[in-house]
Amino acid sequence: MEILAILLFISIFLLILYGYPVAFTLGGISVLYALCFLDPLTFTALPPRIMGIMSNYVLLAVPLFIFMGIMLEKSGLAESLLETMAMLFGRLKGGLAISVVIVGALLAASTGIVGATVVTMGLISLPTMLKRGYKPELATGTIAASGTLGQIIPPSVVLVLLGSVLNVSVGQLFAAALLPGLLLVLAYILYIIIVARLNPRIAPSMPEEEIRAFRGEGFWGKVLKAFLLPLFLIVAVLGSIFAGIASPTEAAAVGAMGATLLTVLQGKFSLDVLKVVSRETTHLTSMVFVILLGATVFSFVFREMEGDVYLVSLIRNSNLSPMGFLALVMVVVFVAGFFIDFIEIIFIIVPVVAPIFIELNIDLIWIGVLLGLNLQTSFLSPPFGFSLFYLKGVAPPGITTAHLYRGIVPFVLIQLLFLLVVILFPGILYFFIQ
Repeated sequence: MEILAILLFISIFLLILYGYPVAFTLGGISVLYALCFLDPLTFTALPPRIMGIMSNYVLLAVPLFIFMGIMLEKSGLAESLLETMAMLFGRLKGGLAISVVIVGALLAASTGIVGATVVTMGLISLPTMLKRGYKPELATGTIAASGTLGQIIPPSVVLVLLGSVLNVSVGQLFAAALLPGLLLVLAYILYIIIVARLNPRIAPSMPEEEIRAFRGEGFWGKVLKAFLLPLFLIVAVLGSIFAGIASPTEAAAVGAMGATLLTVLQGKFSLDVLKVVSRETTHLTSMVFVILLGATVFSFVFREMEGDVYLVSLIRNSNLSPMGFLALVMVVVFVAGFFIDFIEIIFIIVPVVAPIFIELNIDLIWIGVLLGLNLQTSFLSPPFGFSLFYLKGVAPPGITTAHLYRGIVPFVLIQLLFLLVVILFPGILYFFIQ
């Protein structure tokens, strides 16, 4: 029976790689295995589990954060933020790239949706960086890496889903991920400063006349307008969670309303915009929840076949240390990220390994942040990094796939190094946890 559970896992993984829809493969193959190898009465325990998922209050944050992110994308805030940041750092070598990283971090803390951030930044900043003489590899690498900060900087849909699967507090997961996310931003900026110092031609400063024109009349008004609105939203969402005023789900509702109000203030709100945002939110949310239901069936059947018990005994008998098992899981998740989406990894791999982490007495908050960082890294890694596909879709004709691959390698190495730092020094996660 345990071997059948492992075969179930392998069958699903292979079929997904072959191109079958994830949600229906997860649920369908699991049901077929259960019909063939389990007592039919076992199915009576499945409906309560599915209803438990559908009535999970924490998961209500998912559509609300998605709505917030898509609405902010329509507000035009990213464009004004990027323009302002570029002029503030314009005199520095690599200043435009630094501004892209900071805006990426602010958008990550405002939206938490990677695809929307990468596409927005690609459309706005890539043509500007290329026009200013930036090397294509540095420009594309900076944009792709900055766009994926939404995977780890709260409020992140990834962390909400990980919190649900690992059965830990989403608020604590947000607090634990905040400092690593900010340190990662600093690591990106430090890399850009070093590269620009070593070779100023690949990251030139902005023309002086443009900076003077921007810093003319009403300069501080432009700066305040560009920064005040997104910062207000970030403080409203994250501040209410960390202060204990609101749960992540309640804060997500505040964020959704706040993003709508900001779009109104920017003069970009209309009934058509609301329809588009609502439709995209519905599509994304439906996809997440259908996969989640399929994953619930898979997890249920896998455990009924005692697959989790078999894996725990396998780890024990192999004399693999807790750190050895952690390293194995990190490698598997990293490699899986080349081929399948982060939602699929969270719902297929994490439920299988979570009981083993519990058995080994490993802190699940720490595991959640490590998985978030790892998934972010796999989002960037060639040849199948999803951020690279998003950016290629909106890049000018002169930008090749080779530019994207070469440009992202240094940022992937930074992320892997940073992942190692968080593994070796887990104490940095508890800076914001009370």
